[in-house]
Amino acid sequence: MLSFADPLPARPRRVLVAGVTGSGKTTLAGRIAAVTGGPHTEIDAVHWGPGWTPRPEFLDEVRALADSPAWTTEWQYTAARPLLADRADLLVWLDLPFYRVTMPALIRRTLRRRLRREALWHGNVEPPLRRVLTDPEHILRWAFATRHHYAERVPELTRTHQHLTIVRLRGRREVERWLAGPLTRACRLGAG
Repeated sequence: MLSFADPLPARPRRVLVAGVTGSGKTTLAGRIAAVTGGPHTEIDAVHWGPGWTPRPEFLDEVRALADSPAWTTEWQYTAARPLLADRADLLVWLDLPFYRVTMPALIRRTLRRRLRREALWHGNVEPPLRRVLTDPEHILRWAFATRHHYAERVPELTRTHQHLTIVRLRGRREVERWLAGPLTRACRLGAG
């Protein structure tokens, strides 16, 4: 597993971004795509249909995405993870401090989206804030309940997907240094 300062072995073409809900995966995926020159596909937009129902064509679209020559997306959804990991050449793990960084950012984002009634994928909006008390899958409860999952899943990839380069970023400064350093160099030079 590489750190923010380690050079990449090759120019990445198929990139996954992993991390707890609210860690900034989608934002980072967009920034990575801007550097690599490949498209960013927001996996939530592929998964969610109107009324927060999963789209039936989700896995077919994930397979098509995984087979394309260049992409960046978030490593989410149990059924999609292996399809994407099998084809990716780089996984970036946002392993940020949960209580100090991720949870406050998720609370701010959830409040902003709800209060502004921001339309998300296919017209969906964040549910009423009171649902955090009753819905075990409310985004805030989900983040708390799953906060340790990537600490188990990502190290397992080092054993099961040896072709996959994994970079672990532990703070916002590391993210910025990695984007400006190893990723930019690998894309500029074509190799690490």
